Amino acid sequence: MIKDEKMRIYVWEFPVRFTHWINFLCILTLSLTGFYMGRPLTHAVFTKQYVMGWIRFIHFVAAYTFLMSFIIRIYWSLAGNKHANMIQWLPLTSKRISDLINDIKCHLVLDIKSTCKVGHTSLGAFVFVILYIMVLFQILSGFAIYSVNHTGVNWRVIGGWLEDLIFFKTVKMYHNIFIYIIISFIPIHLFMSWINNHKNKNRLLSSIFSGYKFMPAKDLKSPLSKK
Repeated sequence: MIKDEKMRIYVWEFPVRFTHWINFLCILTLSLTGFYMGRPLTHAVFTKQYVMGWIRFIHFVAAYTFLMSFIIRIYWSLAGNKHANMIQWLPLTSKRISDLINDIKCHLVLDIKSTCKVGHTSLGAFVFVILYIMVLFQILSGFAIYSVNHTGVNWRVIGGWLEDLIFFKTVKMYHNIFIYIIISFIPIHLFMSWINNHKNKNRLLSSIFSGYKFMPAKDLKSPLSKK
């Protein structure tokens, strides 16, 4: 076997790739429409123009789509392969904590050695845990804000109860702050993915479209690569 031979491995299943891009489009749409609702660029001159009405409608459609995509991703975390399992993202064991520290040192160029992972790296997985917590809050806080003008059990369930724990203005404040954090994550995510793709030659960037990564055969024999 050639030393540098690489094997084609199916890592990201369709539901993972599908929700990844749906989430991206929803975040983009929610951000743009949310900014517009906060600071309108133009105002309707005639009642038939319905400018803000359409912006709010698009925002709400994207919000419901985002919610369903989030539910599908959580479900596939249980139904999909081991690389889709979010539980493995949590640094709950000494081994995972060690891998996380090693990845941080690697990215800070304090230690050139990095662990070989077929799925997410330990650092990437930990960042996604934080991101999904913020996304969950965005969903709940968004529906909490929306539920102010609505009544019923369903509105209480999907977010209205949050206003019993946090002041309404505080909910809106954190809802606005978190979207800036989530947006700032996108270029960082692209850059780190490019670094990983360039360094390891594993076609990470194209894998989110095809689902396949290319891993060195010698590294796949390592226990680290099976995680």
